[in-house]
Amino acid sequence: MPDNNYITRMSEQGIVYISEDVVAAIVAEAVREVDGVGGFATSLGGEIAERLGKKPGTRGVKIAFAENEVVVEVFVLVQYGVVISDVAASVQESVASIVEAITGVRVKAVNVTVCGIAFSKEK
Repeated sequence: MPDNNYITRMSEQGIVYISEDVVAAIVAEAVREVDGVGGFATSLGGEIAERLGKKPGTRGVKIAFAENEVVVEVFVLVQYGVVISDVAASVQESVASIVEAITGVRVKAVNVTVCGIAFSKEK
């Protein structure tokens, strides 16, 4: 029934389809909870698409399904002064464990792209 924007989970009671948007929302929340993440990277095209109603709240997150596995890509800003590789590793661990726990779907990879630095606005 659904196309490639869903992953299928079989159960005794029937089939469960999990939307790409659901997984992206889970990923976005997991990333926001990681210390040292300053936000999601965005582009002008991404902001326009969000304003036009495409996947609000999941900018900076891409999901790809492949044979009952998911590949996640996140594009983030890190806070000034943190160790970038440590934050990226924490994002990978957090996203993989939370997505697997909530959906029951194996996470094949979590690719993190650090696109910039977020500076605090303290005066």
